[in-house]
Amino acid sequence: MALLKQDALDYHSQGRPGKIQIAVTKPCRTQRDLSLAYTPGVAAPCLEIASDPDAADRYTARANLVAVVTNGTAVLGLGDIGPLAGKPVMEGKGVLFKAFADIDVFDIEIAAREPADVIRFCEMLEPTVGGINLEDIKAPECFEIEEALRERLQIPVFHDDQHGTAIIAGAALLNAALLVGKKLEDLRVVFSGAGASAMSTAGHFVRLGVRMENVTMVDSKGVIHSGRKDLNRWKQPYARDTSLRTLEQAARGADVLVGLSVEGAFSQEMVRAMADRPIVFALANPNPEILPDAVRAVRPDAIIATGRSDFPNQVNNVLGFPFIFRGALDVGARAITEEMKMAATRALADLAREEDVPDEVTRAYGLERLTFGPEYLIPKPLDHRVLLRVAPAVAGAAMASGVARRKVDLEEYVHTLEVRFGRSRAVMRALTDRARMKPQRIVFPEGHHPTVLRAARVLAADEIARPIVLGDPARIRQVASEHDVDLDGVEVLDPGCDGRAAAYAAALWERRRRRGVTRNRAARLVADPNYFGSMMLVAGDADAMVVGIDQYYPDKLHAPLQCIGAAPHSPIVAGVTLLVVEHELYFLADTTLTDQPDAAMVAAIASETARLARNTFGVTPRVAMLSYSNFGSARSPETAKMAEATRILREREPELEADGEMMAETALVVDILKGSYPFSRLTGRANVLIFPNLSAANIAFQLLEHLGRAEAIGPILVGMDRPVHVLRRGIKSQDVVNMAVIAAVDAQERGRTR
Repeated sequence: MALLKQDALDYHSQGRPGKIQIAVTKPCRTQRDLSLAYTPGVAAPCLEIASDPDAADRYTARANLVAVVTNGTAVLGLGDIGPLAGKPVMEGKGVLFKAFADIDVFDIEIAAREPADVIRFCEMLEPTVGGINLEDIKAPECFEIEEALRERLQIPVFHDDQHGTAIIAGAALLNAALLVGKKLEDLRVVFSGAGASAMSTAGHFVRLGVRMENVTMVDSKGVIHSGRKDLNRWKQPYARDTSLRTLEQAARGADVLVGLSVEGAFSQEMVRAMADRPIVFALANPNPEILPDAVRAVRPDAIIATGRSDFPNQVNNVLGFPFIFRGALDVGARAITEEMKMAATRALADLAREEDVPDEVTRAYGLERLTFGPEYLIPKPLDHRVLLRVAPAVAGAAMASGVARRKVDLEEYVHTLEVRFGRSRAVMRALTDRARMKPQRIVFPEGHHPTVLRAARVLAADEIARPIVLGDPARIRQVASEHDVDLDGVEVLDPGCDGRAAAYAAALWERRRRRGVTRNRAARLVADPNYFGSMMLVAGDADAMVVGIDQYYPDKLHAPLQCIGAAPHSPIVAGVTLLVVEHELYFLADTTLTDQPDAAMVAAIASETARLARNTFGVTPRVAMLSYSNFGSARSPETAKMAEATRILREREPELEADGEMMAETALVVDILKGSYPFSRLTGRANVLIFPNLSAANIAFQLLEHLGRAEAIGPILVGMDRPVHVLRRGIKSQDVVNMAVIAAVDAQERGRTR
């Protein structure tokens, strides 16, 4: 994925500077609200906490608040750049905590180089936060700081640079050893690097079962051996009585080679000299010690992991820290113990061995399937199941090891997590990763529009898709220059001069000659970018089209409907708006096209919308046919239409979970649905909402978007014979990117099932 410096600067600076903000979680609209929030109402919880400190978890945000603390002495691969320069990284860590585990973060960058100052600062933080994540503090000071804080504080303290890598790499080692048929106690393990992550990973491997005498560690001065006089107290336990002095010597006959050092540290000769069925973890970032292809060239029997997302078996700390803190905070843990780390490692290893990887996970990575084996040792970061396995495992270990201040029923806890964390927060992230796996050719007829050009540039630069913009090239380049848009990677086509125009015109005439289109008119039409782009899809010269940023909705679809039309299986084209509401996904239809559909049309709209939910978004559809009546409680032509549409849909797709007609509150409030209508076929809250007419659907989604603050994606066009998706007027470039991602995944899915 190509990331330019200006992209990063724009991302962090545009709009509200930075990446995080504080949100108010209680009503603050009236004088009474303010009196409850502050004085005099705030006195009541203050007194409760004074008498019972644990009450702070009930009356404040502390139990869900983590401090990410750094002194900036070892920031990523940038080194000692100082606390202020490290702040973007710490904000980024806060984003990951929130995105993956809904944990709030204060990022705190401190001007304190001495370990004693860092320790004292963190001690003073204890009343404020439920946990501390130490970040980017150089070794060996980081060991001293964490060791002291774990002894002195009664909240979890976790140095992710040490333990995050250790926990994830430990899971990979367990499964790699299983695949090569070797016991942990028999493994000879060599480490390149002796920093915080290397020493913590080595210690974690030993606790998993690797024998200490079988671990050889190599730092910048060579093998750590008993004759060296320059070893600090953290390196001394790894000093072996050995004649080995170099990494090359240590690698000979080794079963496992772990790199936590620098690019190029491993040579093919080293890998060739390893034992049978070697395990190579090249974890330096962004460039590993050796690339997987170089390993396979000399050792096809090797199992390989890296720290990069573009290779299998990514050892990514995001598989650990959000979920470890989630489990620790939810039981009020006083520390993160070795048992809790071990539980996280084993939960990850066990999850990778499960046979049924959900379709939405495989789709997110553009794969047909994921099966435990040499290229799938550990779960993928976007697998929503990681939260449901790791957090409960950590919580259970905290309770078992006696550091939990609260007890939870683990089965009920898993259910609570499922309810609290809908998969919607990762929807676009997962779809984007899926699109990137097999970039599709996306054509944009409105190539002169600056918003489209910005979006096309992002798609090209991030390798999400292969954008094609249509229009006069001189005008497009002028607009791009005026708005500082780099067109590198963006294909620019002029419909009026393209050599395929004649063939497109002939094909259009064949399709429309009995609809009043002459040969001359067809030739004029294909000079229009909307028609040209549509015919590109028909001819297979593009995979999907995104259109309509500066047109009224009916005008946007005129060309696609004439050139492409509805799919053979669908009698109708409809618009579906996806709403994200409190972490849940809802599909509303038809929100844009058919004014007064009859019962058969409504059934078709429901079928197409359910197909979209299932195939593109990986959501099991529960379809509600909406009205102002519940199962015949009111009689009118409209309620009868929705009841008849339900009957038609059931007859055509008996396996689909659908029911109606019903009121919106019945569809969305499970207590009403199950309490008053236990016969309903819906097993839970409906997520596909089908309206009786265009007005109802359009008004509903706009009210939810603007008053209910739901996030709207779409409308997404369903029922077309090719992937065509339509933009709303006045949207931002990120919205165009999102729609292009959906179009790309739509094209991938059609190609997979065609």
